[in-house]
Amino acid sequence: MLKNYIGILMLNENEDNIKSLTKSRPIASIPIGGRYRIIDFVLSNMINSGIHNVGIFANTKTRSLVDHLGSGKSWDLDRKLNGLFLFNFSSDRSQLGDIDAIRDNIEYIYRTKQEYVIISSSYMLCNMDYNEAAKYHEESGSDITLLYKKTNNAKKHFVNCNTLYINEENKVLSIGKNIGEEDKLNICMEMFIMKKSTLITIINESVQTGYHNSLKAAIYNRVAKLDVNAYEFKGYLQCVNSIKNYYKTSMDMLNGKVTKELFFNNGLIYTKSKDGAPTKYFDGSKVNNALISNGCILKGSIENSIISRSVTVHAGAEVKNCIIFENCEIKEGCMLTNVIIDKNTIIHENTVLKGDEEFPVVIEKKSRLE
Repeated sequence: MLKNYIGILMLNENEDNIKSLTKSRPIASIPIGGRYRIIDFVLSNMINSGIHNVGIFANTKTRSLVDHLGSGKSWDLDRKLNGLFLFNFSSDRSQLGDIDAIRDNIEYIYRTKQEYVIISSSYMLCNMDYNEAAKYHEESGSDITLLYKKTNNAKKHFVNCNTLYINEENKVLSIGKNIGEEDKLNICMEMFIMKKSTLITIINESVQTGYHNSLKAAIYNRVAKLDVNAYEFKGYLQCVNSIKNYYKTSMDMLNGKVTKELFFNNGLIYTKSKDGAPTKYFDGSKVNNALISNGCILKGSIENSIISRSVTVHAGAEVKNCIIFENCEIKEGCMLTNVIIDKNTIIHENTVLKGDEEFPVVIEKKSRLE
């Protein structure tokens, strides 16, 4: 168990291709799988691996994130020693780089008693045990270990993600970007393992020289100077950095094999619990291959869809291949196909919305369609 490790989550992820879901929240707190948030996966991975000191460096728009995380009780992080720490969650500096965010709170790093750190973003969805990767890093004696995933379908998936070029000894030679031109690539998972002292050195040098305001860039540009190796993750992985990838990842969760691996294989995925009544299925309702959360009232037809808490689907409504966020209402006669609906939205009678798998229709938060 990784009691000698700090978990650090950097939430300044690129939102350019998923802005319709991040106008009032960071990527980390986008709902997924009905009752979860994206951050739940990496946070649960850390807790299941034995890490009990987690620092989250966020930017602006984090009201929903703070509300979701609370004291960290759902992840057993409401502790007197160690626990959950949130930084810069009320900052107005929307362009604050993560180097500055850590430097402004460097006292947290100095005071921790752990020797190693695992740094991660939130939007790489997987269920993994960090123990093997940490063991590999310590035994290798390298300065930094980068986690990566081999993919044979990089033209469609992981576009705009960083890629690793490594030699036969798993040493990182260089780092590029997936521009969708090749199928076989090593996708960087934006997860880094290093000693705390190495992290402090990188932060201080970056601030002193002014070369970088991004921790990722600072690490990548030290590949030639430091001993950097790579650890391969072989499980399920998706990067939720666009509407297309968010939709695909959500639809993957309707596959029993993916669901078992993503939610159970290396430990459970924890989330904030809400006390609510069970979902009520009325006579005449039809549900096929769907994830249904609690508190819903279902009278219509639902197929291959993910329904969050407290959603109402009226009689005569048809919902197919859709993702419906919390507290939405789908009224009589609606026909929805390949649609993502943000929370607190009412879709009025006889509305027809149809997207496709590549370009799902997104109804943004607090919309009112009549």
